[in-house]
Amino acid sequence: MADLDMPNLSAELLEPLDFSALAAADDDGHPPRILLLYGSLRDVSYSRLCAEEAARVLRALGCETRFFDPSGLPLPDDADETHPKVAELRELVMWCEGMVWSSPERHGAMTGIMKTLIDWIPLSPIGGIRPTQGKTLALMQVTGGSQSFNTVNQMRILGRWMRLITIPNQSSVPMAWKQFENGRMKPSSLYDRIVDVMEELARFTVMTRGRSAMLTDRYSERVETLEDVHKRVSS
Repeated sequence: MADLDMPNLSAELLEPLDFSALAAADDDGHPPRILLLYGSLRDVSYSRLCAEEAARVLRALGCETRFFDPSGLPLPDDADETHPKVAELRELVMWCEGMVWSSPERHGAMTGIMKTLIDWIPLSPIGGIRPTQGKTLALMQVTGGSQSFNTVNQMRILGRWMRLITIPNQSSVPMAWKQFENGRMKPSSLYDRIVDVMEELARFTVMTRGRSAMLTDRYSERVETLEDVHKRVSS
């Protein structure tokens, strides 16, 4: 735990992943793969800093984490999927088994950067596999003022639309500029909530990753041909 530099965390109280209780019978026990996305390009980005704190917790739980830097990502329809940043994002989405979306609230909503990230994630199958279906999702937001849940509520709708298993818990950090010092989050109940959310995400990811095909199997799709499904989703 020491190498993760987590002075706020009581290591003895962090619950390790219990693969014997959570995992499917044929699970090979590999570390859960989590992609973290954040919706700000500021030099001091509190949504990114919250995501970094979340990633430390996830790694302490035994997860593998990766980030995507949204700098240079074009607007949707201003480039195609061969653009290097778009291709990088889609490759990471295919790699992961779960995601964390962390966005500031701007004008009462998620940022345009966050929505652009989400809009570049396709709903149509890639190689016969939907990039998001059956994967897990945790939601976090930061605000400069009083606490709000507008952004996490919006992202929850999008997660559901994208067939992500969006976990019940979520994090909203008000007056984020007060919660950090030298780039690290101060001890508080708000930090503890991030730990809660990441514990839950890690558990849901292990519990569902070997069962996602069964959990997301749909009668309406079983009566369609693969070609019909592809046409419907692509349209």
